[in-house]
Amino acid sequence: MKIILQTERVALREFAPADAAALAEILCDRENMRFYPRPFGPREVEEWIERSLARYTRDAFGLWAMILKSEQRLIGDCGLLIQEVDGARETEIGYHLHRAYQGQGLPTEAACACRDHAFSVFKLARVISLIRPENLPSRGVAERVGMTVEKETIFRGFPHLVYALKSCAGGGVTR
Repeated sequence: MKIILQTERVALREFAPADAAALAEILCDRENMRFYPRPFGPREVEEWIERSLARYTRDAFGLWAMILKSEQRLIGDCGLLIQEVDGARETEIGYHLHRAYQGQGLPTEAACACRDHAFSVFKLARVISLIRPENLPSRGVAERVGMTVEKETIFRGFPHLVYALKSCAGGGVTR
């Protein structure tokens, strides 16, 4: 399968339908999905992968399978996806991580790689992350990536903070 990005500990690759069982361990887990309206069901996981595959063709990116290189195991997802926020098209860095691997900095590592890829390869002017205010772990990831809270909005019926980070002309970032 096509590897998109690699860091010291993780590889991000395109999803495949065969990833459904491993992804279901994350998206169907009640505790892992506590900041969503509810955990996913098995068919919804398959649809998640189908949407990701469609995004790769339509947008040239999407959420990618996060593989822990030392175990060659799918432990989450991380990537770029287009979201409509308050009437504007935005590119979000999104991520989910299996509970067993939380607290190790893995989503930060993957999200930083996605941030750099968004600015250097796709030449995006900015990236965002949409995070429920009570989701302190995800807020920490966004802040370690360099994002700051821009505003609060209602997204899919729930309050979300819009974390944002702008690119500067030299390929770096500015807040």
